[in-house]
Amino acid sequence: MDYIQRIRDLREDSDYTQEYVAHVLGTSQTMYARYERGANELPIRHLLSLCKLYNVSSDYLLGLTNTK
Repeated sequence: MDYIQRIRDLREDSDYTQEYVAHVLGTSQTMYARYERGANELPIRHLLSLCKLYNVSSDYLLGLTNTK
């Protein structure tokens, strides 16, 4: 599973909207939606923020391990 699917699944499992996650990241909802679709690559600063938001490791988010 790649990070695109993981960030979408984590958001949906947490009952967060794209708008809320975009606000946490300090970006627009449109740009965050592009990350979830894979149209834009996720910047490292956003990767770190998502790890903190969902309390998971970067290895998990990137699909390198199945252990959160």
